[in-house]
Order: sequence, then structure tokens, then C-alpha cells
Amino acid sequence: MPSPHPHLPFLAWPAQWREHGLRGDLVAGITVALVLIPQALAYAKLAGLPPHIGLYAALLPAVVAALFGSCGQLSTGPVALTSLLVGASILPLGATAGGDLVGLALLLALLSGLIQLALGVLRLGWLLNLLSVPVLMGFVNAAALIICLTQIPPLLGLAMPHSDHLLVDFVRALGGLDALQPAAAAFGVGSLAVLVGLKRLWPRLPGVPLVVAATIALSAWTGFAAQGGAVVGAVPAGLPGFSLPPLRPELIAALLPAAFVVAMVSFMEAASSAKLICGRTRQPWNQDQELVGQGLGKLAAAFTGGLPVSASFSRSALNYANEARTGLSSLVTAAFVLAALLWFTPLLWHLPKPVLAAIILQAVAGLIDTGVMRRAWRASRDDGAAAAITFLATLAFAPNIQNGVFTGLILSLALLVYRGMRPRVALLGLHEDGTYRDRERFGLPHPHPRLVILRFDGPLSFVTAATFEDAMLGAARAQESVRVVLVSAAGINAIDATGLHTLASLVERFHGQGQTIAFCGLKKQVIDAMERDGVWARIGTHSNYRTEHQALDALQPALAAAGPAASAPAP
Repeated sequence: MPSPHPHLPFLAWPAQWREHGLRGDLVAGITVALVLIPQALAYAKLAGLPPHIGLYAALLPAVVAALFGSCGQLSTGPVALTSLLVGASILPLGATAGGDLVGLALLLALLSGLIQLALGVLRLGWLLNLLSVPVLMGFVNAAALIICLTQIPPLLGLAMPHSDHLLVDFVRALGGLDALQPAAAAFGVGSLAVLVGLKRLWPRLPGVPLVVAATIALSAWTGFAAQGGAVVGAVPAGLPGFSLPPLRPELIAALLPAAFVVAMVSFMEAASSAKLICGRTRQPWNQDQELVGQGLGKLAAAFTGGLPVSASFSRSALNYANEARTGLSSLVTAAFVLAALLWFTPLLWHLPKPVLAAIILQAVAGLIDTGVMRRAWRASRDDGAAAAITFLATLAFAPNIQNGVFTGLILSLALLVYRGMRPRVALLGLHEDGTYRDRERFGLPHPHPRLVILRFDGPLSFVTAATFEDAMLGAARAQESVRVVLVSAAGINAIDATGLHTLASLVERFHGQGQTIAFCGLKKQVIDAMERDGVWARIGTHSNYRTEHQALDALQPALAAAGPAASAPAP
């Protein structure tokens, strides 16, 4: 049932509360907050930003996205994939911006938010479907692997160099194992082991907040920071102030391609979560309205000191598992983030940075799914190759992984055009079940010595016109004495000017050869276009039939007549 307030989804919340109560939203909001707060710190670090920027991004942006998004269970805030894209986009521009990485992150949030908002307002969400699932999964798998590689050195207390070649940086970092800090490695590896163990053995336990609380206490007790260990340190307390991104033309131009990638990839993550959850709850979901909500969330981040946000698949799933019904759960989560900013930031001082790396690794490892790439290969070699190329390109371009997305987008469009140029074409024969099927596949004879039936499954357009022409000329030569080529046209849903021109040329050529073109199953929109063009008058209404059977019955006298050719009779 569509929402009575499609542009103001929060106005529909009271109806949900009356039906289901508030308990689910309250419990889910508290549960997600316990996971979000440490993740926000970790993902800000992943983006190369101070930890408190992650908390700012988990406050007002989450509220705005919940108010204007169409899926009440989505949990918006910092996420691993978007944070990695942010870091990859802003770090190379640090020198240009005078080292103001936070300002660059705000500008990226502004630009990507405006892109999403514009797409949503103009109802252009369908454009994001141009990135195919195999290509997207190739990118996601590569990005997840890159995140893991970037976090292994800090997990062990090693420095991670930054250059234009991430794989080289990773090898160099591991080459410095002599500088490994045993205490840091113990915190990092131990935390990762506990997180993985809790998830497998006691999945209902809040592993992340338990590990964070335990390691903070242990770090303070052992004097980890005093021994040279890397800790979060001072986190500014209080509310974020109003911020204004640096609106310099050269920075806008440099970040605009990355903003498009962030907008596209972050919404793909949000859309996949929303589709899954709303499919289970049977609540309506609107991709254009969700674009508006996610776009406004990014704009809120841009003006309140946060990094670009997105809906988190794992936190949204946690929301759903705790029976959240509306965006109120996100408001409760934001209230707990606010409380942490106001009163609990001193407790975060002793949190070891290797623990943040462990949190990232545990969360991101679940994004690696090679099975979907194998299935893509089994389903279609083209899709499998596109997924593999996107995966390898993303790794090769790292840390500039946005180039991997552009590679995937180009591949998706190329595959779309390539497949459009190769519609299914088949010559038909009469099957024993009374239907006309692919004669080559089923080993069927032609239905008549002087007739060939050609099925064309695709639009007759400038992309496919050459294929149609070649198929028709081949059909005319399929038997020695072909008089009629019958086009089974049920699969032709559209025809453009190039298709009409090609068809008119074929009609004249066939007539000169003493042959006739007939049709069966033509769609109304195709006939209308042929009438407007005038080619319909050249073909003749007598050459159009409803089915193959009707055509064969009507054409029998002409096919049996003597002479090189005969005109098709009226049905």
C-alpha cells in the first residue's frame, strides 16, 4: 500500500506505532548505537580523518536520512566502503587544500549529496541501474580486500605508508616487522579473535561494544599509551558547530568525479539493504525518495562537520533483527551518539587504535563474496569477465579505487550495447507439440519448402538494424526456392528511423528478387510507427498475421502457385 505522505515519510510513522508499538524502535535504536559509536570512530580513521568526525556523521545526518528516507529500518552513518572512497578521494588532494582533509571531506559530502538529491527530485534513480550487479560485486570485493590490506599493518602496530600504489605500500609495511609492537599486536589480534569468536559462538551478544569497553579498561590499566602505544586520544566533547565546505573551483572540479562515485556506490549499498528489508516487511520502498533522504543526509554531514554517510547493510540488518519499524530507531541511535559526544568522550581516550583496525576488519570481511562472481561467470562469460576486470582494475588503481568504479561503469555500458547489438535470432520449425521453435536447437525441418520463418527477439533500432538485415538476407537463402520470409515479430517491441529505413530497403530488395516479406505478431506500437513512416503501405496490410499458424494457412495458396513468386493473399 503506497504511503499517504510519499515526500514526507516520517508523517506515516504514528500509524506504525499504533499498530506495532514503540518497543521495537527503542530496543533497535539502543542496540545499533552500541555498534555505531565505535564503528564511527573506526571508519573516520579509515577515511584518514580525526575520530570525532565519524561521530558527527552519525548524529544529524542519520536523523535527516531517517526522516526523509522511504525505508524505516535503514541505519545511516559512516560505513566502510564509503569511508574508503572518501580517503581515496581526499588524500591525493591534501596538498592542494593546504592539508585541510576535513574540509575536503565536507566538500565531498556536499557534492555527492547534491548529486543524489538531484537524481531523487528528478526521479532519475533508474540511472544507477546502469552499473550491473556483477560489476558492482567485482568492485565491492576488491574494495573490501583493499580495506583489509590497509588495516593489517595498524592491527599489528605498524605504520602504513601512503603512495600511489597501495599494494607496494602494503608490502613495505610488512617489511618493517622488526618494528612490530607486541602490545599493539596483542590488542589488535586479540580483539579481532574475540570479535570473530563472539560472532560465531554468541551472535546475539554486542561484540563490538564489549570489546571496546574491555580494551579501554585494559589499555588504561596497563598504561598502553604511556608505553608508546597508539590510542584514539582526545575526542572533542560537545555538539558539532556549523561548518562550510571550501567552495574553491579547483577543488570542486577535482572532487566532482569522486563525488559521483561516492553517490553511486553509497546508494547501491543503501538500495540493496532497503530492497532486502522492505521485501521481508512488505513495506513500500521508493528509490527516488531514498535518494532524496540519503542526499539530504550527506548535505547535513557537509554542514555539521561530518564525512559522507550511507546506509550500513550490517547495522540496517541489526535494526531489522531487533524489530525496528520506523525511522524512530535511528533517532534513538542519534540520541545515544549525542550523549556520547556530550558526556562520554573522555572514556574513549585510552581506546587503542589497533582495536579500531580489528573492528574494521571484522565488519568488512563479510563484504568479500567470491561466490557471486563465480555465479556471474557460470551464468554469462561476459558478466564474469566484467566482474573479474572490475576487480583487477580496482586493485590496480588502488588507492584511487574510484577509477575501478569508472572502469566497471564503462564495462556495464559496453556490455549493454554489445548485448543490444546481438538480439536472439532463430529460424523456426514446427515442433511436435504444435508450436514453432528454434529448428537448429530441436532439429526441426522448415515448415514449407518455399517458406522460412525468422524470429527476431529485440527492438529494430539503429543498434540492431544491421543484424536484422543480415538475418533476413540469410533467411532468403536458407532454402533453394524461398518465396516468403515470414518474420515472427512478437519479440520486436520498438522500431526507430534506422529500423524503418532498413525494413523499407529489404522490402524493395526482396521484391526485386521475386520474394515477399510477411509478418506475424507485430505489436501495435510497431505498426503505428510503420504507418507514420509510410513503409506499412509498401508492405501491405495483407502481409500481417496474428500467429505463425494463421500465416501458414493463409500463405498456402501462394506457396503452391506456379511461377517464381506470388503475392501474399489477404488473411
